[in-house]
Amino acid sequence: MSEHEAPSRGAGPSFADAMWSVPSYILSGMVIWGGAGWLLTSLTGWELFKPVGLVIGVVLAVYLVYVKYGR
Repeated sequence: MSEHEAPSRGAGPSFADAMWSVPSYILSGMVIWGGAGWLLTSLTGWELFKPVGLVIGVVLAVYLVYVKYGR
């Protein structure tokens, strides 16, 4: 066998894995960062932390999906 063999088809993540992982990343980003925003809102009373936390969570989750599956 040669050192320069093509990688097998099973080397990367499967389509089914991606279909479960992408929504999981998005939802977990919203829950974690939205929860942090909710916590800061409850501590400070400043209502802007909730939507900012949700937006940050979605943006970071989309970035993670791009890094994992987009390249």
